[in-house]
Amino acid sequence: MNTTPKPRLFQPGTGALPPTLAGRDAQQAVLSRCLADLVAGASPPHDVVLLGPRGNGKTALLTWFKGVCEEASVDALALTPERVANQQALVDTLAPRGIARWLPRKIGVASVASAEWQAESPANRDLVPALIARCRKRPLAVLLDEAHTLAIDVGRTLLNASQQVRADAPFLLVLAGTPGLPAHFRQMDASFWSRLGEGLQGVGRLDDAAAREALTKPLAGANVAIDERALSAVVDHSQRYSYFIQVWGDALWQHHQATGEKSLAMPAVDAARPQALRRMADYYQERYEELRDGGLLPAAMAVAPLFRAGPDATTSEGALDAALATAGIKEESSRLRSLRGLTRLGYVWHPPGQVPPIVWSAGIPSLATFVLEAASKLASPRGQSAGVLW
Repeated sequence: MNTTPKPRLFQPGTGALPPTLAGRDAQQAVLSRCLADLVAGASPPHDVVLLGPRGNGKTALLTWFKGVCEEASVDALALTPERVANQQALVDTLAPRGIARWLPRKIGVASVASAEWQAESPANRDLVPALIARCRKRPLAVLLDEAHTLAIDVGRTLLNASQQVRADAPFLLVLAGTPGLPAHFRQMDASFWSRLGEGLQGVGRLDDAAAREALTKPLAGANVAIDERALSAVVDHSQRYSYFIQVWGDALWQHHQATGEKSLAMPAVDAARPQALRRMADYYQERYEELRDGGLLPAAMAVAPLFRAGPDATTSEGALDAALATAGIKEESSRLRSLRGLTRLGYVWHPPGQVPPIVWSAGIPSLATFVLEAASKLASPRGQSAGVLW
């Protein structure tokens, strides 16, 4: 008997492409149209920004797009802010020294945001001409994850370079970040967001059909079925949150490997539950500590009751503001800073493209409940909670 375990099917938290990238047709369509422009030797009419709370699959979308770019013979450069921590690192990464042989001896183009490229010759070369030369040789897509942590001077250089290079060569900039990204990038280029159009894409929780597909399609590909009652329970427990779907899928897959069951029913869900809940609780604890360490825990506790009705609960900005004021955050500037901080961490958010009145929702389902329960646990004489999650 072959006892070699099968490869891992679901990979929660790795940033890898999930076995089924479900429910992202709109984002994939926008990126595919941009790729078609690059393949044709033209620049897309806009950059692309994938905006949403963490754990919803933005990194997976970048991974998918990198793969399809490479299949189409378009260079795709995947970056993180750590790799381009300063302007010189950005220039060295986007315009490596080997490009010097493609450039004319003299370039009369102004530098972008004062970032210059020191070529092999003593003369300074500007980033924009070097990048244009690279993209004329082969179209380039720059994919920057965690863009909400990008240094402001680096971001300004990158945004300006993208605008100028796209006018002369096939180039695309794709950014992914949490809901705090707009406020961060307004410090770099106030007109950037108005130029995006359909390039600004919200990436939130999946709908019911997509959540089901994300679970059933990979399992079916491995000849494992899940009955309707079990599937509904898992979708409910995951709250249609991409990371939690992968957590539950992995727990069910490990149960299948341990038991050999080919048809998963409620007993399988019950068996997988401890592992799934443990990972979800660890995830909530990390987010709780971010709020605490960022000085945002009082604000998080103040607005948490607005979202206790369930993962689909929504509220208005006025209600958020009133809750902060009632909790003692009286000054308007303090309430605004608190709301921006909560948005930056994805505790609350609203998808882009809304017109007033803006409807806000919890960025990470049930985190508000966890915050209240954790605070209750700390306040309890016995240090006991009434029970986090469900």
